Amino acid sequence: MSIVWMLLGLVLLVVGGEFLVRSSVALSFKFNISKLVIGMTVVSFATSAPELLVSLQAALDGSPDIALGNVIGSNIANIGLVLGITAFISPLTIDKDFYKMNWPMMMLLSVALYFMLQSGLVLDFKEGLALMISLIVFLYILISRSKKASNKELDIEEVDDALQTTSNFKVIIWLLIGAAALYFGSEWLVVGAKDMATSMGVSERVISVTMVAIGTSVPELAASVIAALKKEKAISLGNLIGSNIFNIASVLGLTAMIHPIPVNNPNILSQDVFWMLGFAAVLIPLAFLPKRFSLGRYKGALLLGSYIIFVYMAFSGSF
Repeated sequence: MSIVWMLLGLVLLVVGGEFLVRSSVALSFKFNISKLVIGMTVVSFATSAPELLVSLQAALDGSPDIALGNVIGSNIANIGLVLGITAFISPLTIDKDFYKMNWPMMMLLSVALYFMLQSGLVLDFKEGLALMISLIVFLYILISRSKKASNKELDIEEVDDALQTTSNFKVIIWLLIGAAALYFGSEWLVVGAKDMATSMGVSERVISVTMVAIGTSVPELAASVIAALKKEKAISLGNLIGSNIFNIASVLGLTAMIHPIPVNNPNILSQDVFWMLGFAAVLIPLAFLPKRFSLGRYKGALLLGSYIIFVYMAFSGSF
């Protein structure tokens, strides 16, 4: 029954996330917010909503391992699983913004998260606020840079122009559907994850860094694989790095501001965070060696193989 609850929860999270993105974008157009700002802030926050609701629900339910494991596992899955499969199917080109802005910010937040968790074995309100402030500063710099780059094509394809004409009634209905689906989806996924951990005889942390994390990464995985198979522009490396930045800064930041997240399982600090840091750090040598600014099939296979090893070790109890 735990698998059923998890699957139902994941379906509702995907549906709820889609409705929330559409309603948020439509609402932003009504307030005359520029397409650039919508793409970089509204869409990014809305697509992080499933992870946020799962982590918040887990923290409030007294399951901090799921709250932390969900985010750490999602960040590992975004690089190892999603990027690995995408690069294996269709090579990706890396732009300069990757190592000038996005990657340094992701590494900075990842390292900061490690020291925040290690310092007092809890992520509290002040640390959550610091994460949120760093995200706001980063977005301000990003938007300012993008506005100046008038001769450069901006990557805001995810903003649907058709949503400008959406009626107020539709926006309200979409918001209600999205909110309800996210609420029940997160609750059922957390309940299912806890039951599954009990029935399989593994810790909640193992389920959260693997199955729950993969589940909340399904939308990115589906979008990237479909695009790669169609030989279209696959999901960009920038989008995945951005997702990892938002997972740490907004998901854990907001959750910690609402409810402190203690570290109950020592393996989160001794193993999981280092896997997350490792997957993030390896992107730099992969970006430059042997072929510069390209992620091809062999590099994708390396990332995917490493992710499979991570999941196997988690379930086998090797760590």
